[in-house]
Amino acid sequence: MIRAAVVGATGYAGAELVRILAGHPEAVITALTSRQYADVAFDSIYPAMAGIITQKCETFDADSVCRRADVVFTALPHKLPMEIIPEIIEKGCRVVDLSADFRFRDPALYAAAYQSHESKQLLAESVYGLCEIFADDIAGARLVGNPGCYPTSVLLPLVPLVEAGLIDSGTIIADSKSGVSGAGRNPSVTSLYSEVSQSFKAYKVASHRHEPEMEEKLTLAGQKPVNITFVPHLVPMIRGMETTIYASLASGINEPDIRQCLEQYYQDRRFVRITKQGRPPDTRDVRGTNYCDIGFVVDDQNRRLILMSAIDNLVKGAAGQAVQNMNLMWGLSETTGLTAAPYPV
Repeated sequence: MIRAAVVGATGYAGAELVRILAGHPEAVITALTSRQYADVAFDSIYPAMAGIITQKCETFDADSVCRRADVVFTALPHKLPMEIIPEIIEKGCRVVDLSADFRFRDPALYAAAYQSHESKQLLAESVYGLCEIFADDIAGARLVGNPGCYPTSVLLPLVPLVEAGLIDSGTIIADSKSGVSGAGRNPSVTSLYSEVSQSFKAYKVASHRHEPEMEEKLTLAGQKPVNITFVPHLVPMIRGMETTIYASLASGINEPDIRQCLEQYYQDRRFVRITKQGRPPDTRDVRGTNYCDIGFVVDDQNRRLILMSAIDNLVKGAAGQAVQNMNLMWGLSETTGLTAAPYPV
């Protein structure tokens, strides 16, 4: 059995990790840490887990956690993981980090979007944990930087097409909508019920911290600089993410070329589903699952591709992908513990 510790277990992503790991046939939860809820039983914090996860949360201590764990999931705000992960790695544990701290190859890009990186030596070996794209590298990694939810929803549809040169990578516009859980569990005026209910708004337009993360990976895929226009929106639902991407088609490319590229690229990847023609992805169809549904329409008159994706921001956009990464790191089927059927309604 894989001994798993969740550092930051009481935030939304951490709690979702606990939920998924609780049903994983090859993993056992050996430590849960929380600064706010130390010495409090997990099912007292999340009563839905009553009788399922009864162990108490504890204050993080690297020696104690690492003695009991093979893999440590760090579900913490950025900056905190870079301070503790070097010691965790040194003590022999493998790490899946759900923050932004180890998603970038270039420390200057991270510094521009966040702050100066304090563990640059580990950036050189960290692997970007977008499982369908980097599975081979993830398998041998000691440290995986789990992608952000927005980048997952944007990169999975785009990477195959950018790699194949089927679109003009200088024309990409990504328009994304996220449920409120993406803002995390810490109290904030902007995520109060009275602020988000019956409201729909854009935020951090062309300045969101996930944009450089996406551009770095698309530049790698296209082997030339790629810059996109990214506009995130907040929608009044708890979980779910829908992204619509617009790009001009390359010369001579038509609908069958796009479908063939996507279907061939993901033919052996269980968690990416290409929808049938005329059926756009729907967040309802992926709620609570690790699926990413991708659909598209070709606007022939304007020679424009309209590419759409839907994920659960807490699962494929965070905790589910983290467990998928763990599966790859231990040589398991990447679907292990992640095959629960979607809700039909």
